[in-house]
Amino acid sequence: MKNALLILGMLTCFLTGNSQAQKPADWKYVEGKIVTPWAEKVVASNVHPEYPRPQMVRQNWLNINGLWNYSIVPKQSSDAKPAAFAGQILVPFAVESALSGVARTVGKDSVLWYQRTIEFAPKLKNQRVLIHFGAVDWKCDVVINGKPAGTHQGGYDPFTFDITDLLVKKKQQEISVRVWDPSSDGPQPRGKQIKNPNSIWYTPVTGIWQTVWIETVPTTHIDRLIQTPDIDKQTVTISAAINNAQPTDKIKITAFDGASKVAEQEVAASESALLNIANPKLWSPESPFLYDLTIAVTRNGKVVDEVKSYFAMRKISMQLDENGVQRMALNNKFLFQYGPLDQGWWPDGLYTAPTDEALKFDILKTKEMGFNMIRKHVKVEPARWYRYCDELGMLVWQDMPSGDMGNVWEQRPGITGAETEKDRTPESENIYNTEWKAIIDANRHFPSIVVWVPFNEAWGQFKTEEITNWTMQYDPSRLVNSASGGNFHPVGHIIDMHNYPEPVMPRPDIFGAKQIIVLGEFGGLGLPVDKHTWQQKDNWGYQSFKSQEELFARYQSLIKRFEPLIKKGLSAAVYTQTTDVEVEINGLMTYDRKVVKFPEAKLKQIHTPLYNADWVKLKP
Repeated sequence: MKNALLILGMLTCFLTGNSQAQKPADWKYVEGKIVTPWAEKVVASNVHPEYPRPQMVRQNWLNINGLWNYSIVPKQSSDAKPAAFAGQILVPFAVESALSGVARTVGKDSVLWYQRTIEFAPKLKNQRVLIHFGAVDWKCDVVINGKPAGTHQGGYDPFTFDITDLLVKKKQQEISVRVWDPSSDGPQPRGKQIKNPNSIWYTPVTGIWQTVWIETVPTTHIDRLIQTPDIDKQTVTISAAINNAQPTDKIKITAFDGASKVAEQEVAASESALLNIANPKLWSPESPFLYDLTIAVTRNGKVVDEVKSYFAMRKISMQLDENGVQRMALNNKFLFQYGPLDQGWWPDGLYTAPTDEALKFDILKTKEMGFNMIRKHVKVEPARWYRYCDELGMLVWQDMPSGDMGNVWEQRPGITGAETEKDRTPESENIYNTEWKAIIDANRHFPSIVVWVPFNEAWGQFKTEEITNWTMQYDPSRLVNSASGGNFHPVGHIIDMHNYPEPVMPRPDIFGAKQIIVLGEFGGLGLPVDKHTWQQKDNWGYQSFKSQEELFARYQSLIKRFEPLIKKGLSAAVYTQTTDVEVEINGLMTYDRKVVKFPEAKLKQIHTPLYNADWVKLKP
């Protein structure tokens, strides 16, 4: 193993030095719209260079972001790679974005082709070469040296192909990618994307929008990890999926508090390890402590593969208060959860933050403003975003991106007769179910995620009880908010009302005995800031103001209404929203992140009382 690691280390140095095959001299972002401060920091030869999978870290990897060739061609003539390409595109920015250097739409009648060559000539015995895509929207065919590597459907989950047998002996390896994305003309999950952006609906996102990278691994290697903490028993269960495990292989798992080893166990490769964590340091927004992990596959006492990871001792649950109302409890204590609706859009990168610093910025600002939660709204972020939430202590509610819309929305709790569930085709149902499972699998590692949200405001909502029950059974370590904002069913842990602009809630005496009561959206107070809007006029908010002073006074009046609601039964609230997005101007910050509309210190001052632990007493 020592010799193999040495070889892999040498390979890493070689790959890193040759990871950007295209010359970036002619690249620049497309001007015409506002951009963030980080747009000027984007370097085509070193774009998003950070390690993309913080939950399972290896050293031997190659980042292949950067300039690729591209063409947009008619769908009916797109089976073969174009003989010539239209220009260059900066990966990992969607083709519609300014930072891609292209800023063109594609649509259902065309496909987007990517192509590039890399210098990569592995000569390793008992090794496999994997190509990873963080996310590609929507259907993606990958071709290596003219031979198909695989096909993937789904715009929000990472995927991997083993390309070992497709590599050629010479140094130059050609990578081609074909992408088709019907956007709002198709039934697939798409979140807020629409072919004709307006109001709360935004620009389409097509193609590669997260990091692309290559990894060299042993033939027997760790493919996936699941960590499940139990703070009541002071244990954590670690499960590892191993590719090509041999009958005598074992897994050795070691947990660390800093440099100090706190637990270790070795089990058969097919078994889960149960680590005892004595006197655990619990994870919370106030104290986001993370334990480090080393997971190694061993064979006859020698290490075959090894990855670094981490976990947190954290529990999210539903518990009754002394008045018989269900409450959301963190680590067996009531904590009011309050945060913004976070769309995760950027004026220059659309789905993709310009830099890693930008990716972290919104979380830092949200924390500085005194919020303890973010609702990630009908979008999924790169893994590094969730790692930052883990590190900074930010609770996350994770939505499923919506799609295949068209059914009737009833937003009033306890009212029935008007609402409908979407009558989806079997293909549409399968697309949803496959991607929802893939999203959970990709992100269940992150302790910051405490709530799964399968549906929002009836957008494409179907088979609500079946999907909610499946989600609860598949990941019993989290709460499930089955239908945020309407078309309610007596299923799931949470009943979630939307109301603009004032905060209200369903009556606890009617709904609180069986479900946690939350206000999933409210607020939406708008303020356009000159020279910081997507367009100069016809911007939109639920209620608009002309000055920051007026805006803050109105916001403060809303916050003052929370104390009696929390005492009666409200467990959480979500304010719309983190930033302006395109023509929406109801953000805490402008779309370009250059103006914070609310003073952070003043926000924190009025938010802090909302977390008063004396307002709610749980039943012992």
